[in-house]
Amino acid sequence: MSADYGPLLDALRGVRWPARRAVAAAPSGAHRSRQRGTAGEFTEYRLYRQGDDPRALDWKLLARSDRAFVRLSDDRALLPTWIVLDGSASMDYPVGSGVSKWRMACAVAVGLAAVAHASGDPVGVLALHADGVLRMPPRTRRGTVREIARALDALRAGGTSALASALRQIPVTARCVLVTDCLGDCESTIKNASVLAAGGAMLECVHVVAREELALPEGIFRAQDPEDATVSRVTSADIRSGYATRFDAFRAQVRDQWRALGAGYTEVTTDVAPARAVRAVVAGLAL
Repeated sequence: MSADYGPLLDALRGVRWPARRAVAAAPSGAHRSRQRGTAGEFTEYRLYRQGDDPRALDWKLLARSDRAFVRLSDDRALLPTWIVLDGSASMDYPVGSGVSKWRMACAVAVGLAAVAHASGDPVGVLALHADGVLRMPPRTRRGTVREIARALDALRAGGTSALASALRQIPVTARCVLVTDCLGDCESTIKNASVLAAGGAMLECVHVVAREELALPEGIFRAQDPEDATVSRVTSADIRSGYATRFDAFRAQVRDQWRALGAGYTEVTTDVAPARAVRAVVAGLAL
């Protein structure tokens, strides 16, 4: 059954996603640019220097002070946004009941795409899934969000996802949003993300956690790694008692690793409304 993203998109109308810092020089857009010019949003005056464009002179100020000043402005630029989705087997949890991490990831991705697109930014998706890789380059044309939603709705989670190698496809001039449960090749992903950060990319990690993962159920059962059938463990009271502590420590470590890169980090549980999760990511707030 196709997901209905209509209520989500309605709830996000009017939401904007400002860049957390000035962006590299790019076509004119909504974000403050590192390039300084004489068009855009006025910031300050400076004395006229030989070679400056005479059209930037403030003639009224010249008449009052008998000194030539030019008006400086912060130019505005577009920020291409790549949303990278982890569609590995661990994201297909829980199975059969509740909202899976994969379906939550898709809803958050569609919501973020809509917010970026509404600001005029090119938005694209790189989704690793059970049957391969979906790559939709950033676009601004009308209907882009609907195309992304339709494409993601047709995918299923499964297998293993090489997120680290996927990040190598992202340009350093982009905003890169990774939507993942942070399982699998986490250390390699952080390493490649650090290369992007060093090059100037704006990074966001949306850490998707199933509500059912926060505490093990009562009873004895066998837990099997969804990406490696040879790894399994029978639970016990001792394992269950220490699970929450270990899982809390894992999540704190992931959070600290991403923030050490200067990246945004938002943990999203599957029982949170997708619109609320998107607003938290955009605002850089914890849920």
